[in-house]
Formats: sequence, structure tokens, C-alpha cells
Amino acid sequence: KHVSVAPVAAVSADVSSLDGIVKAYYEVISGPAGRPREWSRDRTLYVPDVRFVEIHEKKGGGVRALTETHEEYVDRTDAPLVRDGFDEREIHRVTQQFGSIANIFSTYESRRTAGGPVIARGINSLQLFHDGTRWFIASATWQDESPQHPIPKTFLP
Repeated sequence: KHVSVAPVAAVSADVSSLDGIVKAYYEVISGPAGRPREWSRDRTLYVPDVRFVEIHEKKGGGVRALTETHEEYVDRTDAPLVRDGFDEREIHRVTQQFGSIANIFSTYESRRTAGGPVIARGINSLQLFHDGTRWFIASATWQDESPQHPIPKTFLP
């Protein structure tokens, strides 16, 4: 089902710092069952042609990458996020920055409800740049932890 996302101006606190943009990245998709997600706010965090890459482990070995635009991601995830509830929080971050670019490895825990049992952990790899005025996420790649790929201690609190 297509979800219409109205254009809005970016919230300054969301895009003026790396901390702000990562905080917003998690806030926009999190919420209790029945509450619409903040897709318009979410879209302001990214370059217009952002790519999301979700890494899935294949049965029998190997991985596959699901690559989506922002619109494809919203259309695919909106209904289950609103129906079931979803709360994702950053638990650790490793940041590397050079000039106007930054790479952030953001370790997360996912739950259906805030404070509920953890249903997944993993790492979001965010590539960002600063245009002299604000930060943009240029791409986001993530993978859930699995028995074959536990989160290394370097990426845990």
C-alpha cells in the first residue's frame, strides 16, 4: 500500500548535529501500536536519492541485500510498524569523521513496545555528509545480529 509523505521543512535540532540526526533517525520509526509514524520528518533527514540497504542472511548461508528508496521503505514498513508497534533505540555508537563526511556504526535494540522484551539487535551503518549548513544521511545499511554474526564487543556498550 502506498503511503503519501507530505514534504515538510527539516527540524533544525534534527539536522544540525550528528547526535541530533541519529536521535531523529530512531524517533521517527518508533512508537506504540496505532500511532502513525513521522514519515515526513523522516524524509527530511536524507538526500533525495537515499538508498536503504537491509542485509538478510539466507537459509543455507550467504546474505542478500534488499535495496530500497525512501518511498519503497515507507510503503513496505508502515503498516506493520503501526499495527504491531515498534521501538528501536541506539545502545552504542562508533563515529568516524573526516571533513564534511561521517560514518556512524549505531548499535540498536528493537522492541515492540518501549521497555518491552528485545526482539532484535543489530547495527545501522549510516553514511552522512555536512553541506555547510546541515547534516544529511546519504545511505543507511543495517543487519540484525544472528548466531552466525554476533555483534562484536567493539560495537557494544
